[in-house]
Amino acid sequence: MEAAAEAPGALSCFSYNQDCTSLAIGTTTGYRLFSLSSVEQLDQVHESNEIPDVYIVERLFSSSLVVVVSHAKPQQMNVYHFKKGTEICNYSYSSKILSIRLNRQRLVVCLEESIYIHNIKDMKLLKTIMDTPPNTTGLCALSINHANSYLAYPGSATSGEIALYDGNTLKTACTIPAHDGPLAALTFNSTGSKLASASEKGTVIRVFSIPGGQKLYEFRRGMKRYVNISSLVFSMDSQFLCASSNTETVHIFKLEHLTDSRPEEPPTWSGYMGKMFQAATNYLPAQVSGMMSQDRAFATVRLNISGQRNICALSTIQKLPRLLVTTSDGHLYIYNLDPQDGGECVLIKNHSLLGSGKMEENKENDLQPPVPQSYAATVARQSTVPSTSTMPGYSEDGGALRGEVIPEHEFATGPVCLDDENEFPPVSIRDP
Repeated sequence: MEAAAEAPGALSCFSYNQDCTSLAIGTTTGYRLFSLSSVEQLDQVHESNEIPDVYIVERLFSSSLVVVVSHAKPQQMNVYHFKKGTEICNYSYSSKILSIRLNRQRLVVCLEESIYIHNIKDMKLLKTIMDTPPNTTGLCALSINHANSYLAYPGSATSGEIALYDGNTLKTACTIPAHDGPLAALTFNSTGSKLASASEKGTVIRVFSIPGGQKLYEFRRGMKRYVNISSLVFSMDSQFLCASSNTETVHIFKLEHLTDSRPEEPPTWSGYMGKMFQAATNYLPAQVSGMMSQDRAFATVRLNISGQRNICALSTIQKLPRLLVTTSDGHLYIYNLDPQDGGECVLIKNHSLLGSGKMEENKENDLQPPVPQSYAATVARQSTVPSTSTMPGYSEDGGALRGEVIPEHEFATGPVCLDDENEFPPVSIRDP
C-alpha cells in the first residue's frame, strides 16, 4: 500500500499503515506520519528531518515502530521507535531495497532478485528467498494477519504467475497462474484468506482464495485501454476492493455472490436482452462467457487529476465508510462511499500534506517523558558511520544467511505487542 514519486516538488513516497488508520509520507527533507481518525482535521503525529531523501517509510499499525529507507543509503533499512527517538536497528543488503512489508510477526524486505524475511520482535533474519524472478518494482504483498502471514510475489517475469509463501512455517505454499501477462499489483484482505491481483494490462482484476489459490471473483476494470494499476486494496471487512491507476478513474468493486433467488426483473427490453445474453453464455467458449459475466464497478470516483501516482484506501472514519486517495503532489482526498447503492463517490475533504499540519504527537506520547537527546539524532550527526561489520547485534549469533532457517525454538515468542513500549530495545544489526 505504498507508492513512490519522482516529480520535482512531489512526495517521494507515501503509504497507509496496515489497517489504514495512519498515513506516512516521505520527502526530500525527511518523513511525516499522520493520523486518519478524522475527516475535517488531519493530525500530524510525527515529523523527522534526520534522514533526507526518504523513498520508503512504513509504520507498523499505530505503534511507534517505523521503517525508513533513504536514497542516500538505498541498501540500508533503518528501524526506529519514533516516540522514544531511538534507533531499534539497521540492516544493510546486497542491493537497493525496493519495498518493505510489515505485520506483527514478520518484516519482509524485497530486493530485485531476493526477499528477506525477519522476525519483527527481535529482528533476526529467518529466511532468505534467493534467485527470485527479476522484480524491478519490488512487487510483493504480506498478509497483515500475523497468524496467517502469507507472502505473495511474482513467480515469473514474463507471465502472471503468483508465488505464495507461508511466512510462519517458512515454506512455499503454492503457485497461482493468475494472468497471462506480468503482474502489476498484489494485495491480501485483512484476514489473509483472499488475494487480489492485476497484470500490467490493468484490464482484469482477479481474486483468489488463500491458501488454495482458487479463483473466486473476476472484475473488469476496462476494455478500451491498458492502464498501470498503482493501488489495489481491500476494505477491512473484505466486502469491497478498490483499484486506482494512472487514469482519472478509481474503481470500487463489491465482493458478493449473485444467487438464483434474486427478485424477478421487470419485463423491460433491457431485462429481456440481459436474459438472452445470460442464456447465450452457456453455449460460448469459456473465455468469452467468462468475460461477459464479469462484474462491473460498484462505485467510482473521477479524480481531477490524471497521470499522477496515487494510492487508495477503504476505511471507516467517524463510523462511516470512506475512500481515501493520496496523490504524489501532496494531497489527501476523502470521499463518502455509499455501501448500499454505490455509484459516484462524493468528495467531502481535500487536505494538503505538505503544509505545516497540526502536531498531535503529545497526545499519543503524553505518558512518555521527554527524551533530551535521541540516539538516532546522535548517529545522524556523525561524520563517519562505523562499519556494520563491527556492530554488535542479534545476527552475530542467530542470523540466517543464504536460505538457512533459524530453528523454531530460537524464534522470539509471540507477535509484537503494539501497546508495550518496551518491546523494542535499541540494538544495531550488521549485514545479513
